[in-house]
Amino acid sequence: MKHIPWEPRPVDCEDVVWRYSKNPIIHRNEIKRSNSIFNSAVVPFKDGYAGVFRCDDKRREMFLHAGFSADGVKWNISPEPIEFQSEVEDSEPFEYGYDPRVCFIEDRYYVTWCNGYHGPTIGIAYTFDFETFHQMENVFLPYNRNGVLFPRKINGKYAILSRPSDTGHTAFGDIFYSESPDLIHWGRHRHVMAPRGWWQSTKIGAGPVPIETKEGWLLFYHGVLTSCNGYVYSFGAAMLDLNEPWKVKYRTEPYLLSPQTLYECVGDVPNVVFPCAALHEEESGRIAIYYGCADTVTGVCFTMRDELIDFMKKNSKL
Repeated sequence: MKHIPWEPRPVDCEDVVWRYSKNPIIHRNEIKRSNSIFNSAVVPFKDGYAGVFRCDDKRREMFLHAGFSADGVKWNISPEPIEFQSEVEDSEPFEYGYDPRVCFIEDRYYVTWCNGYHGPTIGIAYTFDFETFHQMENVFLPYNRNGVLFPRKINGKYAILSRPSDTGHTAFGDIFYSESPDLIHWGRHRHVMAPRGWWQSTKIGAGPVPIETKEGWLLFYHGVLTSCNGYVYSFGAAMLDLNEPWKVKYRTEPYLLSPQTLYECVGDVPNVVFPCAALHEEESGRIAIYYGCADTVTGVCFTMRDELIDFMKKNSKL
């Protein structure tokens, strides 16, 4: 059995989520053209792992690159951006793309990302090999971000979480649920969660693809506090109902991780931890969470599923 990246909790740490001691695992200049590599998504693939990475280049344009890894820690990222093969009539040239998520459903890998189309919206594409990517119709009209698919159909429909936004650095944001029969036509929109208190008082957004557990869908999400010195991005977790995922069963009142290390506090955008991917071992309960740090580099942190769920129940406020 292939094991996910893992490091035991430090003996002096009592937190339910802890950082990898060798963070950041992906530095800002891993490829020659990159100014920064962060807010990226990875999945198990063949005998190792594959991913789609946000790489802002030295012009500060935002692109998506594919990459591969044998162990989920050391990555070989393509020096050239993904060139999407459009399946859309009258499609416009690629404008920009950032903050991808990757989700395996049925027989292929779907990539969702913030896609530039007269403003930010949610792009979607599929791939079988992380070499050729087929771009589909955008999921929604502008303006929207943080499009995160569920890894299987729910009540016979594809399902997605998103956060409607505006054209800029949005000072608001709730998480919504939508469903589709075909990944093209979306509707039955339902409100999931709103910002609430302190570390998540300004806006929230879905992070990695939800993890299915016996208790429900485990969702890591980011929350933003507006401080006297700007935005501070932390992340927590919520448990969503398995059959009606717009219903929240538990929601962490304290954050699980906040920007506290040098690589999380200092960078192009200070004070940011932003989760975009999570690897889960069903048998052991181990979870490895990949997250962007200060909009500059990529880190990984760890937790144990059952311990986290117990923590959520004891520290929940809806």
